Amino acid sequence: MIRAALAFLVLAGAAHAEERDFCADRPGKGSPPCVMDKGRFQAELGGVDAAFTRGGGVSVDDVSYGGLELRLGLTSTLEGQLSWTAHERVRTKDHGVVDTVSGAGDLGAALRWSLKNPAGDGLSVAVQPYVTAPTGSRGIGSDVWQGGVMLPVSTPLTGDWSLNLSPQVEARENASGAGRHAGYALAGGVGRAVGPVNLGAELWVDRDDDPTGHVTQASFDLTAAWTPKTLKDIQLDASAYVGLNRQTPDLELVVGLAHRF
Repeated sequence: MIRAALAFLVLAGAAHAEERDFCADRPGKGSPPCVMDKGRFQAELGGVDAAFTRGGGVSVDDVSYGGLELRLGLTSTLEGQLSWTAHERVRTKDHGVVDTVSGAGDLGAALRWSLKNPAGDGLSVAVQPYVTAPTGSRGIGSDVWQGGVMLPVSTPLTGDWSLNLSPQVEARENASGAGRHAGYALAGGVGRAVGPVNLGAELWVDRDDDPTGHVTQASFDLTAAWTPKTLKDIQLDASAYVGLNRQTPDLELVVGLAHRF
């Protein structure tokens, strides 16, 4: 009996030791290639996401609350995701005329399939197809189904530094409301662990090929994520995105958290 109990404790300790490191989608505009352990569940919440645009007599304040992402490990190399924003408010002031729209966002669903190193260690690669259902409020969500695919990649560099890339292509709704067009995005950056804090800097570029006019957005992003040593399954994060051209919000500030269960 004692030997059996000792054997059980050894096996339990080994299983616990093999648990993957905590890995959240937050913060940043890209996605990591890591996949949740089979049967593990994670909730990630954007407390506040506020973007501010100024120029040409027009100001836009786009603030959302409760951006929720739920992740579940389905197999050792596959996870499922659901995402939704509880409330978004967009206030536009155009030469003294104010217009405001608000409501809930669309519902998104995705699968992330690891092609190499699902724990995110070493050279890690994944493919992530996704769709977005038009469930959001008028003026906030889309009127049609949209979808695309991402290819997250990460690799360690020297010391505590790592490189992350997240190319993306998707089908987007035309501004006219009829038909779809292609959109492309790339988030690439470096990160470094400083004790329990992970710091990152990334460059994000988005190209929208709408038939009425092509638009390119770009930003320089700074991120910080803190996982307390005594709370290994919780992460707190903050980000600042600085627009690099007139088509991009001048400044976007984001705070949130992630909790693994």
